[in-house]
Amino acid sequence: MALNFQNNETSSGRVSLIIALAVSLACLGIYAAEGAQGPLHKVQSLFEGAAAPLQQASAPLGAAVDEAEQGNADNGADEDTMAALREQNEQLTQQLTTAEEQRLENERLRSLLNLRDTYEIEGVAARVIGRSTDAWNQDITLDAGSNQGVESGLTVMGPTGVIGQVISVSGNSCRVRLLTDPQSGAAAMVQSSRAEGIVRGSLDGLLYLENISADVNIQVGDVVLTSGLGGSYTRGLLIGTVARVEGSAGNDSRRIVVAPNGSVDLLQEALVVFSAASDAADRTVRFSSDDAQGAEGESDQAGAGDSPDDDGGEDGAASDASGDGKAADEDGSADNADGGEEGR
Repeated sequence: MALNFQNNETSSGRVSLIIALAVSLACLGIYAAEGAQGPLHKVQSLFEGAAAPLQQASAPLGAAVDEAEQGNADNGADEDTMAALREQNEQLTQQLTTAEEQRLENERLRSLLNLRDTYEIEGVAARVIGRSTDAWNQDITLDAGSNQGVESGLTVMGPTGVIGQVISVSGNSCRVRLLTDPQSGAAAMVQSSRAEGIVRGSLDGLLYLENISADVNIQVGDVVLTSGLGGSYTRGLLIGTVARVEGSAGNDSRRIVVAPNGSVDLLQEALVVFSAASDAADRTVRFSSDDAQGAEGESDQAGAGDSPDDDGGEDGAASDASGDGKAADEDGSADNADGGEEGR
């Protein structure tokens, strides 16, 4: 009895399977024959729309599962593999650091090349290999000496202008006294008026333009160059710009602060000048945007470096002379103009 029951059940299952297969084939034929707007296509679209939220919800879960599998694979890595990965990471970090250093060096050298090309300088480039830590003796040491043609007394330039003068030389190195050294002094002139004076260093690290005729009108922003008098510095090379004027034209006690166009503290390369173009004083150096920002920062620092004068009237005159204040009266403006013409 049981055996007959199993045979009947098996026969019923086969019939159901055959019927389901026949229905499936019929639906497949209808699906293939009907267009995109057919009933079976619409049913398919409805099911896909209903299943879309479930697929989106399961996507993060699938990603998490993949990450977990990857984490398990990493955790299962042996010590040799991890050591190799750490070594590779260190090498890549070192390569990145080296590439950045080379990029920065190229930028600095481009600035030196800019000066060399502008002034048609003949000379030798050198690296800074030493610095004086004594505030009374501000100097640097370069890795170029007599073997490279360097001689005592030659002018030395940084990426943005004159920084000092060679004071001693050995075979492969030289010592340079910086313009900011209290013992330094460079014959200088104002490019616009050709008024001549001397740029001197100081203990406070600022440059002062001295021995300028009292009747010469000096303005903030005036460019200061080496004049070449006395043969101490090559003529016509950029020193810096006037950052502050304390006092007005006609005042023998006025003080003129000159801001260099770059920070010597950050100097890493320099150019020892053998010779320059004879008309260097008439040429204008064009700096990149980064150099210009650095020069502006130096100018601001120099302008804020000194304390104001005790005499309030003299302060007002200094403000007028620097272009920061308004002219006191028409007569004063005329006097300044006359002084400027006389200086020229």
